[in-house]
Amino acid sequence: MMTSVDTELIRVLGDPLRLRIVTLLARETLCTSHLVEETGAKQTNLSNHLRVLREAGVVETEPCGRFTYYKLRPDVIAQLAGQFADLAESARTAAENKRACS
Repeated sequence: MMTSVDTELIRVLGDPLRLRIVTLLARETLCTSHLVEETGAKQTNLSNHLRVLREAGVVETEPCGRFTYYKLRPDVIAQLAGQFADLAESARTAAENKRACS
């Protein structure tokens, strides 16, 4: 069984600040000002990272008056986790396969 992992999503989540944002959003829905407070990042930098996460489908927005709240899309994270689980299972199955050197 050949398993493929979403490399674009790995790239998006590979940034430490974006991973921190995702971790925070896994706990609660937050607006930009909350995320600035929690991460210490500048608002413009944070907004750029949120745009990348939104375009990758990792977070979605929820307007609330003059604020925009961000929430994590758990189905996307679960799908990625499933891809890694499939990869691990493939590695277990193939542990005894060894290609001969020529």
